[in-house]
Amino acid sequence: MNSIEKARSISIWIFIIPFIAVNTCLILITQFHSIFPNQQDVIGSTFPYLDGGASISRTARPYPSWLVFKPAMFLTSYLLIKYWLFNKDIIKYFKVDHKNLKKILFFGIASAVALTVHSIFLGIKFDNDLYKLFRRVIMLSFIVFEIVAQAYLVATFWSFKDKLKDYINLKILNLKIVLVSMLIIVAVISIPIISLPGDVFFGVQLKFLKHALEWDYFLGVITFYLLTFFMWKKTN
Repeated sequence: MNSIEKARSISIWIFIIPFIAVNTCLILITQFHSIFPNQQDVIGSTFPYLDGGASISRTARPYPSWLVFKPAMFLTSYLLIKYWLFNKDIIKYFKVDHKNLKKILFFGIASAVALTVHSIFLGIKFDNDLYKLFRRVIMLSFIVFEIVAQAYLVATFWSFKDKLKDYINLKILNLKIVLVSMLIIVAVISIPIISLPGDVFFGVQLKFLKHALEWDYFLGVITFYLLTFFMWKKTN
């Protein structure tokens, strides 16, 4: 089936492109200080996946980091739309009127649109509380839409897994279900933490904890697509 091979091929790039982009921005801003016109933008060496030394937006926002980040996110958004459309074709092939089909397509494409909007406004400085709230809502919308789409997709595939046994590795599908479940649990637990005011809570540096959560959660979200690549068997 052509859509399966296309979904498989495109999924690896949805992992590779954002992963390389955000980590390139991290390396640039921590190691290549001389290329930044405004030296207040640079930061010291950090491994934010563990120490939370900087947020993703902090590394991607300054010039020239955004020259890497924005095009990568625009391309990722385009690939995401194609990915969800290919999955629509796959689902229709096995069960044309599946109840989750419209939900998967809506949330999947909505997540790509939210990522595009977030990327457009990243780096634009506007000292207004409403604008800052708008950016947070867009970023939160991307995460929520993406996780909901992923959850519906794995649930849909699981619902007719017997028909897919010749096309997929069921162990990887199970692994994707575990990953999405963990992402949902972490999201629910993290909401109160992220909402806490200030930077310190009972001696814990919330700012660093929030940053580490952001990097690790980002890695978890795109790992879904890496697993997709390994889940589908080659069709030719």
